Amino acid sequence: MRDGYLRKLVWILGLVAFLAFVGGCKHNPPAQAPAQTPAPAPAVPTVTLNATPTSAQAGQTITLSWSSTNATELDLEPGVGKVAPDGKTPVQPEASTSYTITATGPGGSANASVRVTITPAPVVEQPKPQPGLNELFEENVKDAYFDFNKADIREDARAALTRTAEFLRSYPQVKVTIEGNCDERGSTEYNLGLGERRAQAAKNYLISLGITANRMETVSWGKEHPVCFEHTEECWQLNRRAHFVLAK
Repeated sequence: MRDGYLRKLVWILGLVAFLAFVGGCKHNPPAQAPAQTPAPAPAVPTVTLNATPTSAQAGQTITLSWSSTNATELDLEPGVGKVAPDGKTPVQPEASTSYTITATGPGGSANASVRVTITPAPVVEQPKPQPGLNELFEENVKDAYFDFNKADIREDARAALTRTAEFLRSYPQVKVTIEGNCDERGSTEYNLGLGERRAQAAKNYLISLGITANRMETVSWGKEHPVCFEHTEECWQLNRRAHFVLAK
């Protein structure tokens, strides 16, 4: 009887062990392979841009400087183009300009800008060339005109001779020849004499204004050196004159 009890106990224990094994197989899922870690995303580029100085006059040099990270290509505009990841370059803008640098890499792109203010360069007026003595003589020394058949100094001739005297006082080294001239009417001999009287009258008036006689000499051309060739009173008036020539 005892053997039967033992066999029964062994059978029960075997059944329990079997059920436990079967239950363990049902509740333990098969092991899964570990998940793979994704690769990190490429870093986004960064870039900075500076100008030294930020304001200048047209024609002056400005230095642009920059630095970047995570960039494989940089472009600086306007007018510079492709540049290294870090560096500097001189520019000479003629007008106010905004410079922009664009950095590109596997992680995307970035840009930076700087404004350069340009003021016009001051205009330097070139000194006007000083007129030479001949130019000053032509500007200040004018002919003295006379009435027909006369050698009297007219009112307009006094004004012209007064201006001539002022010039001669300002340039004491200057000497002049006074040429007496007439219109075409009358004989050659008569006009030579009349031309001499006109030249002498102009000289005497200048002497009265303080110009020394040794700075002036006279000559008469009569009617041989006209400046106008029409046979009219207007033309004849232009020929009745005391004309001044700068003495060599």
